[in-house]
Amino acid sequence: MFTFYQLSSPSVPVFKNYKRSCICVVLVSILAGCTSSSLFSAVDKTIISSEVITYYDYNLQSPSGQDINLKDFIADIHDADVVLVGEWHTHAGIHRFQTELLQAMIAANGNVTLSMEQFTRDKQAIVNAYLAGEIGEGTLIKQANTWPNYTSDYRPLVELAKRNNIDIIAANAPKNIIRCIGTKGISYVEKLPADERTWLAANINTQDSPYKTHFMASMHHGDESQNEYKFASQVTWDETMAESIVNYLADNANKPLLGSKNKQVLHIAGKFHTENGLGTAASILARAPELNVVIITPVDVNRLMTTTETSSSDYRLQVITPPKQFVKEANMMASFKGLSKRNDKLTCIE
Repeated sequence: MFTFYQLSSPSVPVFKNYKRSCICVVLVSILAGCTSSSLFSAVDKTIISSEVITYYDYNLQSPSGQDINLKDFIADIHDADVVLVGEWHTHAGIHRFQTELLQAMIAANGNVTLSMEQFTRDKQAIVNAYLAGEIGEGTLIKQANTWPNYTSDYRPLVELAKRNNIDIIAANAPKNIIRCIGTKGISYVEKLPADERTWLAANINTQDSPYKTHFMASMHHGDESQNEYKFASQVTWDETMAESIVNYLADNANKPLLGSKNKQVLHIAGKFHTENGLGTAASILARAPELNVVIITPVDVNRLMTTTETSSSDYRLQVITPPKQFVKEANMMASFKGLSKRNDKLTCIE
């Protein structure tokens, strides 16, 4: 379900961004002559920022498309219970933003908890041990099965949490179980031993929903039954992350720090899990509709947004989009074939 992008030279996007003012003038002139066209009605020409010129840069915007700095954003989310930040995995600008956001939230409200897709429930004790200084980073990396990009992308978040003595929720479901669901279907969870079953959400909804429609529309290979299994594995991630957050807030609702504000959870996950109020966001609200959930979704700074996108209630994190992974279809199919071999050594309960 995850795509790990490898960043390459930003020379082309930088050139596009550097020339944005001229391009926008030309574009507006062209569109002014065809106001009745569908293109004119489908885009919002006011969303482009001049601040994003490298992969390390970002620009935060409100849902209405207005630039907003971190100080004002923190004020906006004063009453938020959960802040979901979607990401393109390995994107330097997004990971920089996540760390700066956590730092700002801690400064404004010490009663903050970090929740991460990148750690699984069965590794919570190991994460706790690291935060307590009982084990070193090498042990954390090995025993918690951290992602390959942990030291470059997630170390800053974890170390910031550790230095400020805030909790980290190991929110996700174990990958081996998720893969078995992806090959066997949602009924696989019934075969799990009692202790392993607790590593997944108690309730996993695989029924038709806007999220399922969105997911199925993104599937460009595999038959219907295979995609049903894939959705089951995908939504198990979302349901488990959502339940982890909701349960944590319920367990800690009556434990405010002296002089602090209400508990807030900052959750980090892939953008597909969080964007447009679907996935994890919808799963959180299904369990606790009283919670105030704020969503931040990365968008391509060099692309005009459609009317549908601009109508979203998500805050927008403008960044340079990751490079296209494949130009030739043959190379893409070869990559898919390699991914399919990941399950060759997978052992599932029969």
